[in-house]
Amino acid sequence: MNLPCETTRAAARETFLAGSGLAEAVLVALPADASARRYFRLEDKGLLLMDSPPGAEPLAPYLRVAQLLRDGGLSAPAVLAADRELGLALIEDFGDATYTRLFAAGHSEMELYRLAVDALVRLHRAGPQAAEGVPAYDGQKLADEAALFIDWYAPLLVGEKAAAKIRERYLAEFAALWRDVSMRREVLVLRDYHVDNLMLLEGRAGVAACGLLDFQDALFGAPAYDLMSLLEDARRDIPETLRVTLLTYYLSQRPEVDGRRFMADFQVLAAQRHAKVLGIFVRLARRDGKHGYLKHLPRVLRLFQRALDSEQLCPLAALLDAHLPNWRQPLESDVIAQRLASSESLRSLP
Repeated sequence: MNLPCETTRAAARETFLAGSGLAEAVLVALPADASARRYFRLEDKGLLLMDSPPGAEPLAPYLRVAQLLRDGGLSAPAVLAADRELGLALIEDFGDATYTRLFAAGHSEMELYRLAVDALVRLHRAGPQAAEGVPAYDGQKLADEAALFIDWYAPLLVGEKAAAKIRERYLAEFAALWRDVSMRREVLVLRDYHVDNLMLLEGRAGVAACGLLDFQDALFGAPAYDLMSLLEDARRDIPETLRVTLLTYYLSQRPEVDGRRFMADFQVLAAQRHAKVLGIFVRLARRDGKHGYLKHLPRVLRLFQRALDSEQLCPLAALLDAHLPNWRQPLESDVIAQRLASSESLRSLP
C-alpha cells in the first residue's frame, strides 16, 4: 500500500478546507483504524474531515454507498462537500456514542443489538435496488479474502513454504462451499457491520437512530453476511443466548426468507470472514506495524473453529487438521511476537 507523505496530505487538507470556507477551523485528529483513512473533528462545527488518500482508499465508493443508505431511510453521515481527486470530504459528525463505548458504559445489549438488526431488516427489505451500482460479492472476491488466512496466519504455524503447498487445495475446498452463496445478488452488504461501526443517535426515531459508519467497501451479495458479522464479532464476546435470540428475531421479521438456506449461507460466510480476519490481523501487525489487533486472534480462532464444526464444512476442517498441526490451539502472544519479528523465521519453520 503506497501512502502519500503526511506533509502532502496536510497541504491537501488545508486547500480543501480553505475552498470550503473553513480555513480557520481547528482540526482534532481522531484515533486511526485499520485502514489508510483518517478523520479529523472540526471543533464546534458538528463536522468531520475525512481524509481518504485516493491511491489507497478512493472516495467514490463511500459517497455512492452513503447516498444509497440515506435513500433507504438509514443514517449514514450527510456529505456537505467532497473532492474525489483530493480524497477529502466534509461529513456530518455523529459524535462519540459508538456501540462499543455504550456497552462499556453499561448500556443494554439487547436494546442496541435489536436496533442494529432492525436497521439490517430495513436495508434487506429494500432488496437489489439498495445496491445499485455496487460491485458483486462474487467468488473471486470471497477467494481473495479467504486467502489471507493461508498467506498470513498459517505461516505462523508451519512457515511460508508449507502453507503455500496447501494454498490451492484450501481455496478449492472453500470455493466448493461458497458456490451457491457467491451467486446471491440480493442486498447491499456493508461488510464491516459490528459494534465499532454502529452509533446511537439521539433525537432520531426508529432505525434512523442507528448511525452507520465504515461502509465504503460494500458489495452486492447475500443477506446473511452482515448479520453474521454483527453476531460473530471479532472484537467482543456475545452471549450465545443473545446471538440465538437475535438470529431468531431477524428471521421472524423476514418471513419470506428460506431459513435453512439462510443459515447455510451464514455458516459458510462465517468461516470465510473469520479466516479473512485472522489473516488481516496478522498482516496489520507484520506489514503495517499495527499490533493492537493481535489480542483478538484467540476469539476469532474460536469463531472460525465453531464455523468449521458444521457438517458442510468438515472437508475444510479435515484439510487444516492434516496440514496445519495444532492450528486449533491459539498461539501465545510471545510466540507470535517472536515469529513476526523475523520474516526469515516464517520461511524456515518446519
